[in-house]
Amino acid sequence: MAVAIDWRAEAGKLAFRDKAFIGGKFMDAADGKTFECTSPVDGKVLAKVAACDKEDVDRAVKAARAAFNAGKWSDAAPKARKRTLQKFADLIAKHADELALLETLDMGKPITFAKNVDVNAVVETVRWYAEAVDKIYDEIAPTPKDSLAMITREPLGVVAAVVPWNFPLLMAAWKFAPALAAGNSVILKPAEQSPLSALRAAELAAEAGIPEGVFNVVPGFGETAGQALGRHMDVDAIAFTGSTEVGKFFLRYSGESNMKYVSLECGGKTPNIVFADSANLDAAAVGAASGIFFNSGQVCVASSRLLVEETIHDAFVEKVKQMAAGFTPGDPLDPKTMMGSMVDKGQLDRVMGYIEKGKKGGAALTLGGNQVRQNSGGYYIEPTIFDKVANDMTIAQEEIFGPVLSTITFKDTDEAVKIANDTIYGLQACLWTNNLTKAHSVARRLRAGTVNINNTDGGGIEVPFGGYKQSGFGRDKSLHAFDKYTQLKTTYIKLG
Repeated sequence: MAVAIDWRAEAGKLAFRDKAFIGGKFMDAADGKTFECTSPVDGKVLAKVAACDKEDVDRAVKAARAAFNAGKWSDAAPKARKRTLQKFADLIAKHADELALLETLDMGKPITFAKNVDVNAVVETVRWYAEAVDKIYDEIAPTPKDSLAMITREPLGVVAAVVPWNFPLLMAAWKFAPALAAGNSVILKPAEQSPLSALRAAELAAEAGIPEGVFNVVPGFGETAGQALGRHMDVDAIAFTGSTEVGKFFLRYSGESNMKYVSLECGGKTPNIVFADSANLDAAAVGAASGIFFNSGQVCVASSRLLVEETIHDAFVEKVKQMAAGFTPGDPLDPKTMMGSMVDKGQLDRVMGYIEKGKKGGAALTLGGNQVRQNSGGYYIEPTIFDKVANDMTIAQEEIFGPVLSTITFKDTDEAVKIANDTIYGLQACLWTNNLTKAHSVARRLRAGTVNINNTDGGGIEVPFGGYKQSGFGRDKSLHAFDKYTQLKTTYIKLG
């Protein structure tokens, strides 16, 4: 029988890595500056972390470029990179409890999800790309008999990954795993709210045998370290996940510097459409609640707009409210907790501000809307549901990134599709129906990178993930991720 872990006791034993990891070594920021890494669990400072800036980014880029040019990793046989990445995945799995605890302390998600969802998925991601790297074939083009045209994939060089705080290590792994597998050198900039697991992962990468300079981590702020990476003349690509607003900055930085490749996974405002002909409305209600309240709503694909056919609207919304009771915020270090905190006070204030906008905008607040657990010192908001929402209201159009659900009524399929597509975003959409023809026809009409039918969170590492419209471009996950971290070369040979 497994022994229950006392996570709070384990938290007291942690040693935090608080320096940048550049060229295979931990080091202070060049100017010695640090920033406080505060836990949203209780508002206490966990560590003072190196605040990297332009000089530190330059050091990391030079280390990454030198490693790439040396070829120890970039020119290694695919099977050699595979073996090292497999060892890296094994080490992540070995230290899963530690990494999960770092995630929970850093951004406030329940420890059960941090371990069983996030860290498990990180291990799967690294293993999947390790296995994929020696199974990708180049091409021979159809040419006349006196010619030979080879199309080969080559690593880009130095790849910078700038990732968010809601799934700190998993979003990073979606980028560094395929980038490393392809032979690139990587510079990872974690969000300033959640740098701790990335710094520990860098140490494990070195232990696995990834050469010095191939995997670097520069903690710091977006306007300093992030901008320096975006503008650097020797960074070949930026892979970014975060807000649409910041994604546009990276497009500008690329144009003003060296036209580096940019791939963006940005905001979302997922429509979750429930038709009256859905055979299992209880399952749809569970999906609607988990789709918005999981991770405290801090998910880019959170199903924040619930579109319900008018003939079932009242009864269905009541089911969702009942399901929301299972997401009462609790202590993230308690394995029974299903919903944790906001990542920091700034995010708490942002979400509470949107709740006020919903009230003033004419929506009907039917559940929640309050900050809770204030005596904990952390940043918690209870599940919140607005009804009688019009799709042009602020709470229906802007990404809140919190546990706030807007319910909208529709009369028929055409109206549902119109409302669903009436947003600047196009990351994900969901629909519930048992009519196969309707499912396929509506899915075709929805302008989103992923359409889930009869679920709100479909697909593992084997399927691509990314958006339409201002949700960005480029795909994480699946073999399509290699498109972001390689370039095609044609070698045309005249024979005879």
